[in-house]
Amino acid sequence: MRRPEGGSYSSALRTVDLKITDVAFGGKGVARENGKAVFIPFTIEGELVSAKITRDKKQFAEAEVVDLRQRSAYRVDPPCPYFGRCGGCAYQHIDYAHQLEIKTRQVRDVLKRIGKLDDVPMRSIIPSPLPYAYRNRVTVHAENGVIGYFQRDSNRLIDVEHCSIAMEEVNRELADLRSHDVPDGHYTLRARSGPRVFSQTNDGVANALRDLIVQLMPSNQELLVDAFCGAGFFSKALVGKFQRIVGIDWDRFAIAAAKENATEKETYIAGDIEAELRRTDLTALSGQVSSGKTDGSAKTAVIVDPPAVGLSARLRKTIVDLAPATLIYVSCNPATLARDLAELRSRFKIESVTPLDMFPQTAEIEVVAQLQRSSASTN
Repeated sequence: MRRPEGGSYSSALRTVDLKITDVAFGGKGVARENGKAVFIPFTIEGELVSAKITRDKKQFAEAEVVDLRQRSAYRVDPPCPYFGRCGGCAYQHIDYAHQLEIKTRQVRDVLKRIGKLDDVPMRSIIPSPLPYAYRNRVTVHAENGVIGYFQRDSNRLIDVEHCSIAMEEVNRELADLRSHDVPDGHYTLRARSGPRVFSQTNDGVANALRDLIVQLMPSNQELLVDAFCGAGFFSKALVGKFQRIVGIDWDRFAIAAAKENATEKETYIAGDIEAELRRTDLTALSGQVSSGKTDGSAKTAVIVDPPAVGLSARLRKTIVDLAPATLIYVSCNPATLARDLAELRSRFKIESVTPLDMFPQTAEIEVVAQLQRSSASTN
């Protein structure tokens, strides 16, 4: 019989008493046993637990709660009957206001640990107007007559009749799907019809995110390059602040949607983000809308909203070389944001970092970083 990697059978499945000292990015509580980190899901800092070690590695261990010996004052009863088994939500056992405190702390800690970014100017987290019933779409899976979500840490399905974090319109779609004998596969259920292009799943926080970017962007600007622009959600809100807007996205369907109601100021390009940005000359483009400037990029801005993997090394270098006066980075992964900001600091100053709770009850966090070209910083 093979020995577990980094552990032993004698140490696995033992039960220990632990105190939770933190909640890590990803949602698991953190305790220490003889200096080693032990990660325990569905716990809150300050709680005392008896926990069964399920995985014992050289650097860390994982465990499951056997007995909750001392409850946190922030612990609440989860409204969802699938919570704890379903792999979607991590925080339904935590009071919503405290979820926001945890996520704020996690963003600050990740920026410091991964990006070596100390004393980052953090703004208050923007909460979701709806802690539940906020998702305007979900993807469920069907297999052998079971329709629902994957179990936590498993590829097995849980049969789900109602999703607590989905809008009622989405749950009606789920009920309709469940009333039919559907083939095995994946089904995306939506609250409303429209172009099948990327959009945020929480309408209230998406609008707050758009408003925040409008607020952070200076007025009377010349050129905006909106990378990963999608259907132009940010660009179209910023038309009044720029003389010209160039949006870039690899998704040709999103670009087609952006073009449908574009003004004369707007140009949308379907193509590779890095390649198109490399072809962009901010000074030359600015010169097309304004003459007589000694610094053609003095009133230019770039927005990036990459997927969870963040910016590639080449794309980071391209942005540093372009050196727009203002850079807004929208991130759905604080870890890759921290990595990218560490490199972008060579040319930019971080003016503010704002977390947004786009996904209440889950461990996911949206973050907006506002940067200014170092030579253009007001401070």
